[in-house]
Amino acid sequence: MKQQEIQKDQPKVINAWAMYDWANSVYALVITSAIFPPYYNQVTRVNGNSRVDFLGWEVENTAIYSICLGLAFGLIALISPLVSSISDYSGNHKSFMKFFCYTGAVACSALFFFTGPNLLLGLGALMLATIGYSGSIVFYNSYLPAIATEARQDNVSARGYAFGYIGASTLLILNLAFILNQEALGVPDDTLLPRIALLTTGLWWVGFAQITFRRLPRGIYAKKPHGHFLLNGYRELTKVWRRLQQEHRLKTFLAAFFFYIMGVQTVMFMAASFGEKEVQMNLTQLIATVLTLEYIGIAGAFFFAWISKKRGNIPALAIAVAVWIGICIGAYFIKTAVHFYIAAFFIGLVMGGIQSLSRSTYSKLIPKTQNNAGYFSFYDVCEKMAMMCGLVMFGTLDNLFGSMRNSIIALGICFTIGLVFLVKVRERGR
Repeated sequence: MKQQEIQKDQPKVINAWAMYDWANSVYALVITSAIFPPYYNQVTRVNGNSRVDFLGWEVENTAIYSICLGLAFGLIALISPLVSSISDYSGNHKSFMKFFCYTGAVACSALFFFTGPNLLLGLGALMLATIGYSGSIVFYNSYLPAIATEARQDNVSARGYAFGYIGASTLLILNLAFILNQEALGVPDDTLLPRIALLTTGLWWVGFAQITFRRLPRGIYAKKPHGHFLLNGYRELTKVWRRLQQEHRLKTFLAAFFFYIMGVQTVMFMAASFGEKEVQMNLTQLIATVLTLEYIGIAGAFFFAWISKKRGNIPALAIAVAVWIGICIGAYFIKTAVHFYIAAFFIGLVMGGIQSLSRSTYSKLIPKTQNNAGYFSFYDVCEKMAMMCGLVMFGTLDNLFGSMRNSIIALGICFTIGLVFLVKVRERGR
């Protein structure tokens, strides 16, 4: 099958591509950050007891939430090289993107029926939504070099990010407006409006995705199958791993990245649960905090870009990781909503900067090669595995101690290990 001829830099195609960020970013903001975590905590707590029965195992509600979320990321890290190989050889990227999109959107909508006692439904839908989101992003990103010339790719990527932020914030603000006016709307059921927010997340995702699917070409990078092509994605990862044995500075950076991104992503996924459970913040307070955090994150990304320009990427990352260590130490002592707001300010400050700097630093460290896609696939799998390890560790410690505070200190240790490796990266660059 020949690669489909695609004319690049077409405004309608680029805008349609960016609209998928508008469509699916609501998962990250509504499901994993603002509404579902505190709602989940509330409906699974009975008479103040936060322990639930999960397949005969009595466990903290936040612990099993964290573990299931981590396992979902681990599963997508395992299968993404396989589905990427199949799509590369079939040349039908859009069909795979649709499959993961619809899986995630239906799972989000199914959370409307989660009321607490049906725990398996809630956690199962959460895992499927996570797999759908992460899986569709793999194919979404693969379209970028096919629809935009190299000179325009940074601009087009930024447009997608902007669309995603505006779309997700718009839906969250609409949901917040309804939740704040529950009494005026005459809704006696405290769970109804949050559940409607979860339902609208799925409908928003699948609805706006149709704009993307209508314009994007069917497939790209079609190749003629040869040998055991299903394993090609795993072979590419193996090749990169072998190259890393000679690229000591890059290997050290990936070790640093693994540990500190483990902490970053776990904090971001569990912050709302921490605020609800440990600080007793209500849903409205948490939504407002998440929205504010998003705005601060944009400013923080520019701030750390300025630091990296003045001091270099590795020193800028080291500063960001040091701030994260301070956040973890401070979070252990959080008692009030004001304390949580202060922590959220600093999280927002370093949240966006550390992620964008990490990817740009990695791109600068990889050797000149024709296999950039393989290196970035390795980077993506590394991040997903780190997320799995961080979330499973967080949940295990939460269940063991009955508090999320000890889990936060463990994440502080992960950040510290990452900082040590970053120092070694700088020393090897001299």
